[in-house]
Amino acid sequence: MTTETSSAASTGTVVLAASGLTPADVLAVARRRARVELDPAARERVAQVRAHVDALARGETPVYGVSTGFGALADTAIEPSMRQQLQRSLIVSHAAGTGPEVEPEVVRALMLLRAKTLASGHTGVRPVVVETMIALLNAQITPIVHEYGSLGCSGDLAPLAHCAIVLLGEGRARDRDGAERPVPELLAEAGIEPLVLEEKEGLALINGTDGMLGQLLLALADLDELVRIADITTSLSVQALRGKDTPFRAELHEGLRPHPGQTASAANVLALLEDSPIIADAASEGSRVQDAYSLRCAPQVAGAVRDTLDHARTVAERELAAAIDNPVVLSDGQIVSNGNFHGAPVGYVLDFLAIAACDLASMSERRSDRMLDRSRSFGLPPFLADDPGVDSGFMIAQYTQAALVSEMKRLAAPASVDSIPSSAMQEDHVSMGWHAARKLRTAVACLRRVLAIELLTAARAVDLRAPLAPSAAGAAAIAVLREGADGPGPDRFLAPDIAAAEACLADGRVLAAVEGVVGRLR
Repeated sequence: MTTETSSAASTGTVVLAASGLTPADVLAVARRRARVELDPAARERVAQVRAHVDALARGETPVYGVSTGFGALADTAIEPSMRQQLQRSLIVSHAAGTGPEVEPEVVRALMLLRAKTLASGHTGVRPVVVETMIALLNAQITPIVHEYGSLGCSGDLAPLAHCAIVLLGEGRARDRDGAERPVPELLAEAGIEPLVLEEKEGLALINGTDGMLGQLLLALADLDELVRIADITTSLSVQALRGKDTPFRAELHEGLRPHPGQTASAANVLALLEDSPIIADAASEGSRVQDAYSLRCAPQVAGAVRDTLDHARTVAERELAAAIDNPVVLSDGQIVSNGNFHGAPVGYVLDFLAIAACDLASMSERRSDRMLDRSRSFGLPPFLADDPGVDSGFMIAQYTQAALVSEMKRLAAPASVDSIPSSAMQEDHVSMGWHAARKLRTAVACLRRVLAIELLTAARAVDLRAPLAPSAAGAAAIAVLREGADGPGPDRFLAPDIAAAEACLADGRVLAAVEGVVGRLR
């Protein structure tokens, strides 16, 4: 779910224009396979810039990427008769990735973002290059891109080259149904003519941070939902553990510690606990002064995650407004080498988000563990078991949570502090931003599973508090969960219940049901 406006919102089509793209546009093309069109004015601008590049290519002065080699071979002049071969050689040699295939939504985001830069008029390509990339997206032909190959500097070279090689009628790709088929066959079926690249075009197709940025935008969308889901699971756990709602009162947050994310999270949890009979009963008992940190400090952690998301969103929007290539064609016609392809700005926030997601998951796991421990659960049966001793209850579900959190701690080690020199020391400092992005995607998936297990655990614990009922918002969340996972009872095959809980978080049903009761969560 996202609040950004999108050119695809009403038409089902994203238009590449001088104004660029919104995050919602990228999500529409990557995840919902919206069509893409090139704005006529942008096409005209691309054609004008290309005419200027053609004039420079005919000149005597060497221009990097136009009439010279690349990287450590930048001082090698290339004869006009060899320049098409130079561009093709660049693409085929750089399509050197290995390992598992990257997810189709990542590949589609990567291609759209590269097409956006090609359409900016700063790369010097012919209009046909942009149009062929767009045609590939609209035909839902997905190049096969591999996990390993990018160092996050000089752009995401190998991933982008695996996309570019398909434009040439080579490489590997899958059709709209996910079946791998010969690339010439796929292009012919879609009426796409393979490209023969001219000067500058090979570089323009691979010199960008598009893979990093695409994965950042996808992660931001996922984490925007998961941080609200964490408030929902927190509120259920507070009720399951007969906790207090007083730590979430507004005057304790914005007035005393004005971090906006903390204020938002506290307000959410307070709304989610409103009119809870369990909370009212616990308050009337008055046996405890304060709750454990994993309950009482939840807004401070979930709020810090929100504030980190806001910073990452600012970086993503700036990068989305960029036109990254090397060399780049400036507005006055100069073609200038630069270092804008370095992925540090994006790599840092990808790493920050992995750290934040890990901490959110860690606190969730602590709440789950608390509900299973009869010495800390205030009257719940050990491990929430139906017949403790005969039944193990949710004992191993918590093990699974712990394993996921442990994995996330490893994933939180930053990739961006590493650098491995390459290209004969020409590229002597790299960002490793692509690797930061790959780690974050795994961390986001782990976080969703951790929260799914907390949802299962808290729902079972709340059910065991009957006849006391949860808040209306809590009841709505449990009702959605119960469509795929039964309530308390003897031990049963638990993996399908965990999968069902994960599914109802991933498809937005729990969040939608809860927001139907309390309004949109912050």
